[in-house]
Parts: sequence; structure tokens; C-alpha cells
Amino acid sequence: MKRERHSAAFACLAFALLLGPLAVDAAQADLLAPRLPRNRFRNGEEVLRAFAAVSAATRDSIVKLNVDGETVVLGAVVDATGLALTKASELKPGKLTCWLATDQEVPAELVGTDAEEDVALVRVQARGLKPIRWAEGEVGIGQWAITPGIAETPHAVGIISALPRRIRPPRAFIGVQFDFRTSLPKIEALMPGLSAEKVGLKPGDLIKAINSTPVTNREQVAEILREFRDGQTVKLSLQRATNQFEAELRMTTPKPGELVPGFGPPRGGTRLSGEVSQRAEGFEQAIEHDSVLPPWLCGGPLVNLEGEAIGLNIARAGRVTTYALPARLVQRICDHLRAGMDVAK
Repeated sequence: MKRERHSAAFACLAFALLLGPLAVDAAQADLLAPRLPRNRFRNGEEVLRAFAAVSAATRDSIVKLNVDGETVVLGAVVDATGLALTKASELKPGKLTCWLATDQEVPAELVGTDAEEDVALVRVQARGLKPIRWAEGEVGIGQWAITPGIAETPHAVGIISALPRRIRPPRAFIGVQFDFRTSLPKIEALMPGLSAEKVGLKPGDLIKAINSTPVTNREQVAEILREFRDGQTVKLSLQRATNQFEAELRMTTPKPGELVPGFGPPRGGTRLSGEVSQRAEGFEQAIEHDSVLPPWLCGGPLVNLEGEAIGLNIARAGRVTTYALPARLVQRICDHLRAGMDVAK
């Protein structure tokens, strides 16, 4: 038995010695294998330089907007007289200026806002600017998506990962919990501090209509309210016993960590904290691409290899998710804002 154990041990040792050189060679090969330098990563300096021709074709059509000396967003020039589009929610109160590709800082002013799509029209105090060229046709999944700025190389490159689609707003609430013993939209409880409590709704109230649209069950109420975002108002028609009355309520999105009775905690726990745009949802249509853009690099054009704008970068929404409003939608918004500006004159 002892001799058998020695024989087995010897066999194992011989096998290990036989494989040892192979294991070492594999480890050495891994160590000696060429590794991609960081400047050749997708947003590395060498890769971005490969797209310098795109920046050369677009940098005079882009502005970098500052508020009180801090860069907050990019903008796309849409008129040679100095009109530019950008992301509205990043324009905080303060002194607004623009840096141009000519390395000049010039004054700017906000002249119009589309709150629905978070787009602002800005007048840059400069002449002879070059309007961005809008692409025609549709984008395709896998297509290059380039974010140029006023520098000689782009800020980021990526690819289109999803075709234009609606991006629903973050869930907002009026602050009611329904009585689940019935299918009727009958209020059972109110969430403290939200609109339903503030306007005086009470347990037992029955919702009959929302913005004049009749409702007969809880699901209809939830589906209609899902379309509204934080800060918007809805008008409810209600019944309390035999009395009919109306109430106007403000939709509210709970802060992270707040629980909503009947709905659970708000989503968003997997998103990058502090690095997503202040408003990253609630767009009529959006192209999704995988460029890694901090919020201050949104607002400018997203372009193809020809330097034509396929959209306007509107939000950093996740680790590798950035949204851009499609060119056709942006042009429609631009026409609307310019018409409003003309009326204001």
C-alpha cells in the first residue's frame, strides 16, 4: 500500500513537472502579448485624431457655452447671425458667454426654450458663424456617431446603438394609493406632502376623469398619469359621496430613497451617480448611442463621417448611453422657437 502511495505521488510530481514549462510559457506569452495603448482606446487621443477631418468640417458651427465662467454645455449654430441650439436645463442663471472655434469669448443671451424637449435657442453676439449642416435620411444601428467641439479633434466617438424612439419621463405621482378591493379608481390613502394631500383630496374620493378624459379603473389612471413628468399639472374630475368637484394637481417625482405607497421606490439605482444629465428622460424621440459624454458635453451636434448633424446630443443617461434628438425633430423645434422669437419682436 505504501509503495502504491509513493508511486501515485511520483506520478503526480512527474505530471506537474511536465506541465510546468507549459504553464510558465503560457504566463510569459500573456505577459509578452501586445496590449493596446490607452491613446488607442475609442476615446484615446490617437483615435480622436483619426476623426480630425470631421472636427475641421464642423468646429466653426459649434459654440461652448459658459455660465459665470464655467462651461456648462455645447451648442449647435443654426444661423449665420448667431443663433444656436443647446440643452436648456443646463443653462443656469448667471452671465452667459460663448467660446468660439476662433478662441474668442463673446456674450450670449437666451431667447427661447422648448420645455417639452429641453432645447434652448441662444443668440451669440458674433457674426459670420457657419450654420451646422443637417443630415438627410435615417440613421442606422452601428453607424459612427461623432461629438465634435470647437477643438481640432472631437470630444468623443461612438456608434448608434438604438434607432429613434420615445423616451418616457421619470415616473411622477400625484400622491394617492388606490383601494385594491375594487377595480374603480377609488382613493384609499394619501402620501404625505404630495399634491393630492395638499389640494384636499380624501380617502374614498373617486377619480372620474383626467384632463376631461373619462376613466373607469385604476389601470387607466396609471397609464394616463405615466405620460406626465415632474412639475406638470393635471386636472382631475372627482366624486365625493354625491358631490362632483374638480382639482388641479402637480405631478411630483420623489427624490432618491423616498418610497411611494403602492408603487415602491423610484427606479434609477443602477445609473451613474452625479454623472448623468439633470434631465435625461422624457423626449418625444431620441437616438441612442454609446459615446461616453459628461453632461457638459451635451447640447451640441451629433454628426456622421461627412460632418452632417444626425441629431443634437440632449442627455447623458447612463454609463454607455447618451441620447440625441433626431435631426428632423431638432429642425422642427428650431423653426418653432424662431417663429416665437419673431412674434416676440
